[in-house]
Amino acid sequence: MSLLIKGGRVIDPATNTDEIMDILLEKGEIKKISKNIDSCEETLNASGKIVSPGLIDMHTHLREPGREDEETIQSGTYAAARGGFTTICCMPNTTPTIDNPSVVKFIYEKARKEGIIEVLPIGAISKERKGEELSEMGRMWKAGVVAFSDDGNWVENTYLMRRALEYVKMFNLPLISHCEDKTLSQDGVMNEGYFSTILGLKGIPREAEEVAIFRDITLSKMTGSPLHVAHLSSAGSVKLIEQAKKSGIKVSAEVTPHHFTLTEKEVTSFNPNTRVNPPLRGEKDLIALKEGLKNEIIEVIATDHAPHSQEEKESDYVSAPFGIIGLETALSLVIKELVEKKVLSLIQALSKLTINPARILKIDRGRIKEGAKANLVIFDLNKNWVVRKEDFLSKSKNSPFIGWTLPGVVEWTIFEGRIVYRNTK
Repeated sequence: MSLLIKGGRVIDPATNTDEIMDILLEKGEIKKISKNIDSCEETLNASGKIVSPGLIDMHTHLREPGREDEETIQSGTYAAARGGFTTICCMPNTTPTIDNPSVVKFIYEKARKEGIIEVLPIGAISKERKGEELSEMGRMWKAGVVAFSDDGNWVENTYLMRRALEYVKMFNLPLISHCEDKTLSQDGVMNEGYFSTILGLKGIPREAEEVAIFRDITLSKMTGSPLHVAHLSSAGSVKLIEQAKKSGIKVSAEVTPHHFTLTEKEVTSFNPNTRVNPPLRGEKDLIALKEGLKNEIIEVIATDHAPHSQEEKESDYVSAPFGIIGLETALSLVIKELVEKKVLSLIQALSKLTINPARILKIDRGRIKEGAKANLVIFDLNKNWVVRKEDFLSKSKNSPFIGWTLPGVVEWTIFEGRIVYRNTK
């Protein structure tokens, strides 16, 4: 069936397009982009709304296989579609770990049968993410992984990390590092500083992240391999990435919406949904992260969607696991914190959710062009919505933003020419 998107404000950061146009979709592809295209079998009136490439999240935890009580590939893709995402990359900290081709094939098959958007697996750097022995990287590359990461763990063995960086050069895939020296962060639950002291909670110093980033940048320079640093949280980390870029090192970085929206002050509520890793930092760190986005030091906004069961998250602050869900609130937080506050223009913000992650992952996504896959999101900048626990499509509800009123409502998400999410409210 053909589908016509009529009269929307088409924003495509890949071509710097920002214009009122019609888009005709046929057979899962963008057939024509023009003005005043005649009506077809089905027409969506996008007048007054934004039409963007479908969003890409290069940092999602889907929990399947292993913790289907927290999230599944099916529920995770539903949540992603509601948030405007058409491509998500799932991290390998599953049970079993995504460290061999059979698990990679399982992810693809599950997503094909039960998912409603695209799921791309990220393979582990080391077997079982233990940092002791390289995983079957070559075989996983052939099976279709789009990157490698031990996310949740930093590869502490410097020799192994060097070999991993050298090895991925053969596949031309990025290596994503969770930079955290656990000898410094061990048993910490929040940012180390004034608030951790008055709350009596063990802190995680910024240096736990920064020391690890420095080492990995040094290895990236040594090997000439591209390095992508996950979830930056500190001003010092932004500075390290900036200096590395100026030195010509092939490094890129991402930041999450919760790290540029919330600070360590939120922990005073003892709400376990403010417990994330890396932890929420100080006001100066938040400002530095926004400046890093503005100055193109940080190219990507990723959700680090980390679902957890209600029982686990409702325990005391020290016992609760790290992580919050983020797929359904990410776009609205970007609009609220970055676009409305004039840190970024709308087209700049969307670039960090579309073409930039696509370029780092080397996938042909994140564009609105004739012949491209018809992966699109249509959202209304002028509508607000209230974040309600009962409205989440994710199986888990662990969000610190419940009760917030946020701008930007996703009206339709389109994957390969099919409407996979429609705002019925």
